[in-house]
Amino acid sequence: MKKLVIPFALLFIISLISFSPKPVTDSTNSWVRINLLGYQPKSSKVAIWASKTNEVPEKFELINQQSGKVAYTSTNIKSFGAYGPFTATARLNFSDFKTPGKYFIRIAEVKSPEIIIDDEVYRHTADFALRYMRQQRSGFNPYLRDSCHTHDGFALYGDKAGIKDSTHFDASGGWHDASDYLQYSTTSANAAYHLLMAYRDFPQAFADTKQANGLDGKNGMADVLDEAKWGLDWLLKMHPKDNIMFNQLADDRDHISMRIPKEDSQYGKGFERPLYYINGEPQQRGKFMNNTKGTSSTAAKFASAFALGSKTFLSTDEKYAQQLKNKAISALAYANIKKGVTQTASVKSPYIYAEDNWVDDMELAYASIPLVDEKSWNKSSKEALNYAKLEPVTPWLTKDTANHYQYYPFVNIGHYELAKLNQPMRKELMRYYKQGIEQVWERAQKNAFYRGVPFIWCSNNLTVAFAQQCFWYKKLSGDESFTELEQANFDWLFGCNPWGTSMVYGLPTWGDTPTDPHSAFTHLKQYPIDGGLVDGPVYTSIYKNLIGIQLTKPDEYAEFQSDLAVYHDDYGDYSTNEPTMDGTASLIYLLAAYDSRVKTLPKEFQTELGAITRGKKTEKKIALVFTGDEFADGGESINKTLVDEQVKASFFLTGRFYNKPKFKALIKTLKANGNYLGPHSNGHLLYNDWTKRDSLLVSELQFKSDLIWNYGAMEKFGIKMKDAPYFLPPYEWYNQQIADWTSQMDKQLINFTSGTRSNADYTYPEMGKSYRNSEEIYKSIIDYDQSKTNGLNGFILLLHVGTDPRRKDKFYHKLPELIKYLKTSGYELVKINELLKSEP
Repeated sequence: MKKLVIPFALLFIISLISFSPKPVTDSTNSWVRINLLGYQPKSSKVAIWASKTNEVPEKFELINQQSGKVAYTSTNIKSFGAYGPFTATARLNFSDFKTPGKYFIRIAEVKSPEIIIDDEVYRHTADFALRYMRQQRSGFNPYLRDSCHTHDGFALYGDKAGIKDSTHFDASGGWHDASDYLQYSTTSANAAYHLLMAYRDFPQAFADTKQANGLDGKNGMADVLDEAKWGLDWLLKMHPKDNIMFNQLADDRDHISMRIPKEDSQYGKGFERPLYYINGEPQQRGKFMNNTKGTSSTAAKFASAFALGSKTFLSTDEKYAQQLKNKAISALAYANIKKGVTQTASVKSPYIYAEDNWVDDMELAYASIPLVDEKSWNKSSKEALNYAKLEPVTPWLTKDTANHYQYYPFVNIGHYELAKLNQPMRKELMRYYKQGIEQVWERAQKNAFYRGVPFIWCSNNLTVAFAQQCFWYKKLSGDESFTELEQANFDWLFGCNPWGTSMVYGLPTWGDTPTDPHSAFTHLKQYPIDGGLVDGPVYTSIYKNLIGIQLTKPDEYAEFQSDLAVYHDDYGDYSTNEPTMDGTASLIYLLAAYDSRVKTLPKEFQTELGAITRGKKTEKKIALVFTGDEFADGGESINKTLVDEQVKASFFLTGRFYNKPKFKALIKTLKANGNYLGPHSNGHLLYNDWTKRDSLLVSELQFKSDLIWNYGAMEKFGIKMKDAPYFLPPYEWYNQQIADWTSQMDKQLINFTSGTRSNADYTYPEMGKSYRNSEEIYKSIIDYDQSKTNGLNGFILLLHVGTDPRRKDKFYHKLPELIKYLKTSGYELVKINELLKSEP
């Protein structure tokens, strides 16, 4: 038969015609996929056009949900052709539309689900996902208000440590790993680290509504820390002595049946379940042998979790922090017993956590040890960098497939922590992150969903990890090249995927989310598993070769399955719809990060680069603010004036000031008289260059550590962090990054109101043209008040507690005259927390 030959040029023209924009005519075979949770106004905002026809729209409209009117029209459409079940796909970019509200995209007769644009769209979502972690608790389970697995467990493989098989160790507690009731040290340590890290980086994202046992009631500690401590307490049991460490509790015989956890007598020694000792050798139960080669991977994860835990709880529970410190050091020693990976054990099933890399764990461990041993900073950072060089890019980033948990954790946390620990190493570490991102981008840029993450088992966990890596890279490098890629991976998790469903149970409550996950809680009792991140889609080839999967009902997403990948909201599919504890913990970090990207300051206040610089111009209130570092010669005079005039002021003092014995009596007096006392940095650091304001002179770790030390010095006077939420920067000089870091610590940066020369009261004649005498300073204040419409309303008027001895003309001697003038002019002098009290 004669072959038909079509010239290449003609084929090219036909392909252009096939996928060129056309008017949309078929609304039954076309969809618009969005992030069901919503978009922040300033973020990347992209929806996906997905059609089983060749049609690609020429434009799209954003319709106001309430009024029905067109709010925005755009032709910013990028076509990509076929993907998965779709013949035509395209990216609909509306990033330049920033008006908050509720909308939907309309293309002819095709409409998207409701689109929410608001700064608050991710608010409280991290705490929502935390519900799943509490529900996964073993020991006492607050959701069930019942206990389970209280008799665990008995040791196996402990002969190297002189432990006879079946010896009992208390291993009750911790988290069930997924919908089954196994418990793994490696996933638990990683989860605990993510929770601790989430609180450290974004404390404002978390509330205190639960007690330590998970039941309702505040206990003075953020719920995320209660949960992290629950995990740490169990890890302490899994490393009871320097020469004893267990890798897992229970095994795959757990999978015999679906059940609500009680005492669980399915197998084992009575109610006890087996504890697998880490001996650095392959372990076999039944007919399956794992590929354990050493002690490093799990033990190193212990070390980093214990170290960060010690640092976190040092200010609230010194004894517990010391215990964690000791365990961090012993865990690192255990990791060095035999360099190599520790894998989990299985009895009946071939499926295990087949972790195959361990140097990333060692990198994080060595980057974490300086948190509990400051003297080791130089040596430990060098060790960490050596390990970083052995695996600069997490291997799965370069591949389109991998074994189950082969490269775990799915993101190299060590690069991020080490980059903060050691500024000179940052550039190289950021290059490692960028290399990995570029590998994924090479695949992602070929499809409309920007999907470059492989569809292997737990693909959603990888998606979270990749978004984290993009987020950290941007944060540390300032390079925003991958912002849209990062957002695309976040959006994927919440509905911007071929199936149009969120991958998090119950989030958002108004959207399409899993309802029939592979979980005994939902299947047997219809208990909601709020916040659980399900495994996510897998390659169709993987799905077809898994053992024991059988769908229990018609597939609601049948028209969106393809030869590429499948996802089923069916409890019979354990490969795509089973929630995981560690994946959810990672998601909690990401949700906290996105929640904290936007902090809206009250509109009635004047702000600059993230700092509040003036209160309400509509109220005749002024805050007198005094800063102090090395001098306090005006302290007694200032205090006397305040008492005589019955006025309260605000004092922002450095850690050095608080720690000087000669200033102790003054500080106590100022506090006793009801003044506001706050932080001014510990060592009076210069944060950024005087001429290049965006050029930082400190790292994030230096900044946060210094501020924490400042608060530590304040605690000696009974001033707790929660009592002093406002921070005034040293030298009154900062940039947006400093404001952001302050916000991440749940504090608000403030600065003086410009316009007067009050802050020049520290100058002295030898400074030449910069010098201002007290009469000039006083006159500048009066002149501003009398020349401006709102006068000094809302002013943060900054002065100094003391000045250099070379200044003989002390402005604090004019303070009585100034206060009398302000009072006569009708001003109310208040503390900073009263001036900045926002409307409810």
